[in-house]
Amino acid sequence: MDFDQDVVTLARALLGARLVVRGTGGTVLETEAYGRDDPASHSFRGPTLRNAAMFGPPGTVYVYLSYGCHLCLNVVGRPGEAVLLRALCPEVGVEEMARRRDLPPDSPRLASGPGRLGQALGLDLRDSGKRFGADGFTLLPAACPLPFLEGPRIGISRATDLPWRFGLAGAAGISRPFPALSAGRGRTG
Repeated sequence: MDFDQDVVTLARALLGARLVVRGTGGTVLETEAYGRDDPASHSFRGPTLRNAAMFGPPGTVYVYLSYGCHLCLNVVGRPGEAVLLRALCPEVGVEEMARRRDLPPDSPRLASGPGRLGQALGLDLRDSGKRFGADGFTLLPAACPLPFLEGPRIGISRATDLPWRFGLAGAAGISRPFPALSAGRGRTG
């Protein structure tokens, strides 16, 4: 997969990709883009110990702790840019994912939302800085571009108007519904 592309294009390209982390994973259903000059991005003020992985080479894993309890998985594109993986359809190691989340394997909440996805995949802060394609992290592109929805990012307080949240059209398991207007704007990436 080509990670060296602008962050919005990468966020769209990741929809339908197959993500497996140490034997658990599935199809990516929802993403959010965060650019280097984006005031909602962790990279906005430059490199720090916490966000150092965001300035690594394309294809770097960036894991951060949200609200002091949720580990969130990001794919680094160009330096200072990353795509937050918001939801996936559990397909590999589902029993293990369910055990980690203390939910039945068929629960629609198993990996719906970035914190739930991180818990289901068994992420650790020490995963930050690893590479996709190595270190137990596999990310394979979808066979072809898929129809998607777009809308504003959620759970942030800055740059909330940017339509940089993307979800597979018609997919069950996204973290939150897209605004009604985005349904007519679905398109292939």
